[in-house]
Amino acid sequence: MATARTATDSGAGRPRVRPTQRERSDATVEDLLDAARTLFATVGYAATSLDAVCERAGVTKGALYHHFAGKKQLFSAVYTREQERLSARITTAYLAVAADPWEAVFEGCRAYLEAALDPEAQRITLFDAPGALGWEAMRDLGVNCREQTRKGVARAIEQGAISPRPADPLASMLYGGLSESAMAIARTADPQAALRDVLTDLRKLFDALAAGN
Repeated sequence: MATARTATDSGAGRPRVRPTQRERSDATVEDLLDAARTLFATVGYAATSLDAVCERAGVTKGALYHHFAGKKQLFSAVYTREQERLSARITTAYLAVAADPWEAVFEGCRAYLEAALDPEAQRITLFDAPGALGWEAMRDLGVNCREQTRKGVARAIEQGAISPRPADPLASMLYGGLSESAMAIARTADPQAALRDVLTDLRKLFDALAAGN
């Protein structure tokens, strides 16, 4: 009499754990995001087709539409991930010198600007995102970096590293200036030289604010 057999790992005699529906779904999303990120970073938003994303990810178009409404939403998810990577980079730089709260903010700013040297990140976050998403959506999705700046400035004020003042205006000035500087660095013929010039002036600004404490 035939009996049902439990699938086992080859040669191990142990039950094989099949991925759950949620795990398969998550894996599909990862494949789509990885494929989309590669194409958005190399050929750009306008030239990337959903057919190309599906082909690279090895999934059907129906599977893509199950998770994303279209190319804009897919790009938004890729952009969000880029912002999360940038946020992590800023955090690492900040924590390395966190004992000095104002210097920590400077190092976080440096990390933000250095990210503008990456051609793939440039294309996604600086060149294509404004047209694909619009500035309002970009501000909403980039809230982590803006909030990091505000928290860093607030901590520096609380610990007396710079003179007492409302944190929000200074944080807005810094973040806005950094965003514009990152775009300038990305678009110049010599990004490394542009980065050095920006960091030189940023250093003077931070020193002046600390001296005025």
